[in-house]
Amino acid sequence: MNKIESICIIDDDPITVFGIQKMLSLVVQCDDITVYRNGKLAIDGIKRRIEENKQAPQVIFLDINMPIMDGWQFLDEFITLSTKEKVRVNIITSSIDKIDLQKWECFKQKTDHTITFNNKPIRKEHVAEITKVA
Repeated sequence: MNKIESICIIDDDPITVFGIQKMLSLVVQCDDITVYRNGKLAIDGIKRRIEENKQAPQVIFLDINMPIMDGWQFLDEFITLSTKEKVRVNIITSSIDKIDLQKWECFKQKTDHTITFNNKPIRKEHVAEITKVA
């Protein structure tokens, strides 16, 4: 079983969050899984971790359609943070909009972090693959 220090789930849908948590419990060992209901809460929480000299999450599951601050706005701020290691950001979405794919391609070019684009629903086997540390 893969060992990960810290995982962050950013999604406003409790059913999706529950499903991701359940699948994670089957494929990885992680004692630090934090859930945020929107990008604003997440960016504030991750900034606070960094200010406290804690590592940023190694793996992030990110919804793009959320209230207050969506996933794209979160990524705009996240990629400017000074993190010690690369982070794997897994966009998890039901969007079929080509503009979202274009934004993803643009973000991949702006950062050294690993950013993947994944359509809901995700399966256990897929979760095992996308939780590998960047």
